[in-house]
Amino acid sequence: MQTNNYPYSNARRSSPFLPQGRYPSYGKVQLFAYAYYRLSQEEAEKTESSSISNQKKIVEAYCQQHGITILKYFVDDGWSGGNFERPGFQEMMRALDSGKANVVITKDLSRLGRDMRESSYYAEQFFPEHQVRYIAIADNFDSETENVMAPFQFAMNEVYLRDGSRKVKDVLRMKRQRGEYCACAPYGYMKNPQNKDALVPNEDTAHIVQRIFKRAAAGDSCIKIAMDLSAEGIMPPLKYRATCRDNFSPEGAARASDIWNHTTVKRILKNRVYLGDTVLGKTRKVSVKSKIKLPVPQQDWAVTEATHEPLVDAETFEKAQINLGKASRDYRQYDHVRKSIFGGIAVCAKCGYSLCSSGTVHNGEREKYWFLSCNHTRKTLTNPCTGVSIRYTDICEIVRQDLNSLISLSDEDIDALVKAVIAHECSKRNIENKKTQLERARSRLKTIDRMITKMYMDNAEGKISDDRLSRVVGDLEKEAITLEAKITELDIDDPTDEIQESYDRFFALAKRYTYIETLDRDTLVTFIDRIEIGDKVLPKGYTKMPRKHGSYQQSIRIFYKFIGEIKSEPTREFSPGGQISAECPSAD
Repeated sequence: MQTNNYPYSNARRSSPFLPQGRYPSYGKVQLFAYAYYRLSQEEAEKTESSSISNQKKIVEAYCQQHGITILKYFVDDGWSGGNFERPGFQEMMRALDSGKANVVITKDLSRLGRDMRESSYYAEQFFPEHQVRYIAIADNFDSETENVMAPFQFAMNEVYLRDGSRKVKDVLRMKRQRGEYCACAPYGYMKNPQNKDALVPNEDTAHIVQRIFKRAAAGDSCIKIAMDLSAEGIMPPLKYRATCRDNFSPEGAARASDIWNHTTVKRILKNRVYLGDTVLGKTRKVSVKSKIKLPVPQQDWAVTEATHEPLVDAETFEKAQINLGKASRDYRQYDHVRKSIFGGIAVCAKCGYSLCSSGTVHNGEREKYWFLSCNHTRKTLTNPCTGVSIRYTDICEIVRQDLNSLISLSDEDIDALVKAVIAHECSKRNIENKKTQLERARSRLKTIDRMITKMYMDNAEGKISDDRLSRVVGDLEKEAITLEAKITELDIDDPTDEIQESYDRFFALAKRYTYIETLDRDTLVTFIDRIEIGDKVLPKGYTKMPRKHGSYQQSIRIFYKFIGEIKSEPTREFSPGGQISAECPSAD
């Protein structure tokens, strides 16, 4: 009788990360590991003790001593422990799906990460739930044993992360004070090969910058300059970075446009770096863990004059600013003028581009005529969008109402919502039917095992002949192979735990709020990943919006952090009086 010699105990057969075998080996589990090594730039500059090579030596020695086979190692060199989107780490997580490894091993807990919440989640929840053992050698951490000190170790790693962030900020602040350029080199410049904190003109692009300034000083608009540069096939800044200068991934390089945008030209014209000045600190991160950046008031920018060779003279720069101001007024410097909180969040449902502030002032009213609109509609584009728009106050109120509806849910309401979502997802995946089929297949497989065992015993007692034994066992083995294939094919992906965890994380954030009086940027980025604005559905008989703004409908899809979209019917009703029908989100 043929058997499958899988090196896993029967207790581990339920894991979706491990291969399914009919006849697993019994006794001690053979350990196959993925080794993970990480080193941040800051750590690399300090000491050899945390180097990738040193981590490898420690892990390999430990595995050899404890009989663990390393199948593959994954490396993130130069990546912060606070960032779990590291390419090596993500590659390892994908590799775990193959079921080849049942162990993940690192030199210490800090190599896994320094974010307390994320590190604890992977080490104490994710890996154990997926039947993957996690070992951190130096911290004596093993997910299969009780780790009383683990919370303190995770907390200290986060303290190190925060302290490191503070020290990095201090270093950057000192560099800025000295006029050192500690950021990515702008278009037209490159980092000095002899001094990475200094800029020198880039002979490939510097003349393009000079040309842009000359044309702007002569009175050409940003749109005209952009169109001419595109027509000549000159690569815009992002495309140049992706293909000629920086190490972009193939996917990232492919997303970089070949077309110059007038906003790109405008950004170049307003940048004082081309006067030879270093201007840094224009934005700040919301927190050490956040990727969100907020603008810093201009008076707080770090400006150091005459730090590198200028590409334009002061006269040309000033003329360009004057002509730039004639074509478009920069409203950002005025506090009383419209500033959208939806940047990078509200997008056009048709083309996927971010919506921009638009509108006018009429009879002294701003709010009434303030819209978020898709401006990817220019005829000069290859595939222009037909565009969507929504009144700014309307989208603010919709989001505020929906968030307050979620915040106000009781524990019982939340439980009911989660159960409904789980039921819907299980129904969509046909989980119950698969479970029934799986139970039947496994039951029949056990019956076959018993039948084969009995037939061998009957043969030994002379009750059945060798020929009959061979024939019947052969048929049963064929059926068993078919059943094993069916069991593997069914492979039930039960979403219950994943959905429960996602909703727990979301409502843990929601419980910090009692009521949102006014929607702001910080609240928006806390709860929402993306908002898709669709077309308006006009009243029957209308081909355009009524002059008096009659009732109409519009699709607004809100995708929340962790849990995605809740409201299945995204269509909202807008009445002539500006009232918005915003029902309590449901899972239906």
